[in-house]
Amino acid sequence: MDIMERSWKSQTQVEGYIRGFGKGKYGRVLKMAKKPDSEDYKRSLQITSIGCIAIGGLGFAIYYTWKYGPEFFRSIFGL
Repeated sequence: MDIMERSWKSQTQVEGYIRGFGKGKYGRVLKMAKKPDSEDYKRSLQITSIGCIAIGGLGFAIYYTWKYGPEFFRSIFGL
């Protein structure tokens, strides 16, 4: 099989996959999907931002506790 036949075969496979993508389980999801309006976008952005800040704050608190916590407890208990 030469290069032209292989490329033609792979091109046909890719086109078949793309043609069938809009049908079946993925097609139903794509048909139901809609572009979010500005209010939905703002709400999603706020929720995502709050989540990122909360996870970052929790990570910083854990880091700070592990870095400076043992010294704090040693000074309290006189160890």
